[in-house]
Amino acid sequence: MLDADLKDQLKTYLERATRPITIAAAVDDSAASTEMMGLLADLVSVSDKITVTEHRGGVERTPSFALSSPGQDISLRFAGIPLGHEFTSLVLALLQVGGYPSKLASDVIEQIKNLEGEFHFETYFSLSCQNCPDVVQALNLMAVLNPRIRHTAIDGALFQAEVEKRQVMSVPMVFLNGENFGAGRMGAEEILAKIDTGAGAREAGKLSAKAPYDVLIVGGGPAGAAAAIYSARKGIRTGIAAERFGGQVLDTMGIENFISVTETEGPKMVAALEQHVRHYDVDIMNLQRAEKLTPAGADGLVEVTLANGAALKAKTVILSTGARWRQMNVPGENEYRNKGVAYCPHCDGPLFKGKRVAVIGGGNSGVEAAIDLAGIVSHVTLIEFDSRLRADEVLQRKLRSLPNVRIIVSALSTEVTGDGTRVNGLNYKDRGTDELHHVELEGIFVQIGLLPNSDWLKGTLELSPRGEVVVDERGQTSLPGVFAAGDVTTVPYKQIIIAMGEGSKAALSAFDHLIRHSAPQSEKQAA
Repeated sequence: MLDADLKDQLKTYLERATRPITIAAAVDDSAASTEMMGLLADLVSVSDKITVTEHRGGVERTPSFALSSPGQDISLRFAGIPLGHEFTSLVLALLQVGGYPSKLASDVIEQIKNLEGEFHFETYFSLSCQNCPDVVQALNLMAVLNPRIRHTAIDGALFQAEVEKRQVMSVPMVFLNGENFGAGRMGAEEILAKIDTGAGAREAGKLSAKAPYDVLIVGGGPAGAAAAIYSARKGIRTGIAAERFGGQVLDTMGIENFISVTETEGPKMVAALEQHVRHYDVDIMNLQRAEKLTPAGADGLVEVTLANGAALKAKTVILSTGARWRQMNVPGENEYRNKGVAYCPHCDGPLFKGKRVAVIGGGNSGVEAAIDLAGIVSHVTLIEFDSRLRADEVLQRKLRSLPNVRIIVSALSTEVTGDGTRVNGLNYKDRGTDELHHVELEGIFVQIGLLPNSDWLKGTLELSPRGEVVVDERGQTSLPGVFAAGDVTTVPYKQIIIAMGEGSKAALSAFDHLIRHSAPQSEKQAA
């Protein structure tokens, strides 16, 4: 199944394993089982540490395979064929089962090992989902580290009946001990925060005890990462508090306009960004949501209060909290979120194979989503509020050439309808005639732009009517010592490359502010 180049790469990776790896495959007479066994045969061919046994029956899902190692109590299983985005998850699982150490922080590893109780996780993924590998990899590692943790990663497209029964309408979706645990991208630290109830208070205490920063960056997207690198290179004390490092870029499938990089994917870019930031002495505080900004007082320090109650202080602050998907804000949308209402067509599209869906939005994102979905679902209805589509003409031509797409313009979405458990339609009003219409659907993908993540700043500094942080040409906000960059600001054109430039500029402005108003914290400590 794997080409020669990939086999060579895989052979090199698996040489890092230090102990035998056993694979127990559950198969039947299906084509999927044959395909899975082909993949496992390729694994055996590139590593003498891997052995495969085959059996029929006795497991919940077929085809599937479990990974373990002699003398180790590991419960880790893939139900399906982990190719696509999940191939990396398979390689990492093989290495970790084979004894190769994780790069996870040592304190997080100890926290996982010390968890008490019985945890049986099940994760539903799709091979085209760029958010799923983070969850699968985190739970796989947890299963390797702690024998009380079991994990099964399930390809939702292959186990459609199960997906229907458990009402899985969005991936990644995680169940813990048979109950819904959560949906969306999660890392090990976030999972731990949900199951280790005392972790939040312990973390808050550690954060509040940190010394003041010269520059504290709130937000870890491209703007925040650039600001951190530029700040750290100045030799000043730099920290990042981010709800999730990478921000919106983590949800971006294809990036083809980042100068000097012909093509890449969001998660790959975020991994490179984080690696670059960690090359410098930057204190990264992930999974931290800011809730309050307090202007500098007599001590000259700006304070940022986090959701867990911790308070961080700094001489200057750079706000780079980015933006989030804009919602329709109609009845039924929140009720049916992850039950048919979705925001990531690449992630969730395969779950709607052969079904009817709508895409809300006629800009580039909406039209691209409709084109992608048309190759998976039975029918796509694209609904646009304006009297015409706003996407690039080349995208519109492609969309109009597809036989299973209907385009409706001048339409105001008024309600998402459902049967109490899942979406069954959408109501909209014709803006020209005021006539009401209903479209029967199984899924709705909302693609109507972004909203700045600035709600927590209202009443503290100047915001535009759209909620964006108002900045001048230097990235300075209305508060002295507080700067802002990226999609949360009034700077036009929300692009990765522009956000990086604005983050760099904000860092230079913050450094200039430090020079003009006080000696950097690092110099004071040295003195």
